[in-house]
Amino acid sequence: MSITYRTPARNVPAVRDVSLEIPAGRITAIVGGSGGGKSSLIYGILRLLPPRTELSGSIFYDGTDLVSTDEEWMREFRWKRAALITQGAMNSLTPVLTVGYQISEVLQVRLGLSRREAEKRTLELLAMTNLTQIHARKFPHELSGGEKQRAVISMAVSCFPGLLIADEPTSALDMITQAEVVTTLVGMVRDQGMGLLLVTHDLPLANSVCDDLAVMYEGRIVETGTPSKILRSPSHEHTRKLLSAFSFKGGARP
Repeated sequence: MSITYRTPARNVPAVRDVSLEIPAGRITAIVGGSGGGKSSLIYGILRLLPPRTELSGSIFYDGTDLVSTDEEWMREFRWKRAALITQGAMNSLTPVLTVGYQISEVLQVRLGLSRREAEKRTLELLAMTNLTQIHARKFPHELSGGEKQRAVISMAVSCFPGLLIADEPTSALDMITQAEVVTTLVGMVRDQGMGLLLVTHDLPLANSVCDDLAVMYEGRIVETGTPSKILRSPSHEHTRKLLSAFSFKGGARP
């Protein structure tokens, strides 16, 4: 897949000939520095790119090429088959509605549940991320950063998608809260058998949770493999620079 942003001044290639497989039941992490094309890649998968953006190549999900499908099909695809956890929970939550109402609305619109069924299911989803009925009645600003992010995870998995995409899900969170959010996210992925595409600049985070690791640099995937293989024997200069910023012992996971 390739993505090029077209502007009156010039064309900007953001993703260049990327090939990647995201198996069900496994966690695939993409790491790299800012501006490397990671976010463009995931928004390309969901076809949520700005107007006048050129998307080429193929994106296959269970045999269907997402590039050639119409927008109506993609609207059904999003949420039901693939869901996105955005960078920063407040980007996904409406500040004037309670958290419980927002999750319930997704269930009513996407799955056709009645209001009572949706409210019951909302509490079950929140419980999966260690949140309660009390949290459901609160507005986003009344929750801590970790609680907001866990609520967003509950919303993202509400329709049990086969693919979950997380864009920097722990950014702006302290270390303890990061650990809580990551534990919640990984547990849900393992329990539900989803494929998870984790996008992050945090190499230790990726190393601690992923099954497969890809390094992205200047719009290209420059290295792939298991975390232990890449940490022990990085083959690309950008990977070595990323590793030099952190301390690992023998490629072992922290």
